[in-house]
Amino acid sequence: MSGIDLKNKRAKFEFELLDDYLAGIVLTGTEIKSLRTGKGSIAESYCIIQNGELFIRNMFIAEYEQGTYNNHEPKRDRKLLLNKTELNKLERKLKDKGLTIVPTVAFLNEKNLVKVKIHLAQGKKLHDKRESLKEKRYQTGH
Repeated sequence: MSGIDLKNKRAKFEFELLDDYLAGIVLTGTEIKSLRTGKGSIAESYCIIQNGELFIRNMFIAEYEQGTYNNHEPKRDRKLLLNKTELNKLERKLKDKGLTIVPTVAFLNEKNLVKVKIHLAQGKKLHDKRESLKEKRYQTGH
């Protein structure tokens, strides 16, 4: 069985990652089948809180090739599952100016459930991004 391992590589460059959380995700049958074939991306996705629930927006999961008329919509909002205390903590911190919730990794855990690692993040300024590039070059030896 192939593992799901979707990464948001730009998140570390675009944002300063603060707190991290591990959330479950509500998927349909065709979505999980499509993810198992490796057809998904969280590169442009972000999270929002609506009516006390957390959703991931812009997560792309390609339509399942063997799917029928009840195939899923590729970029629909999907509900993320966090416990109430974590959700309340996130909601309080989001009231601070400039903070957002960014997914960094989606993977299959040992119980074959898809989990999404999300971070409370603050957008970097241009000079911070330049600093990140310098550190990256220094680490790779270029």
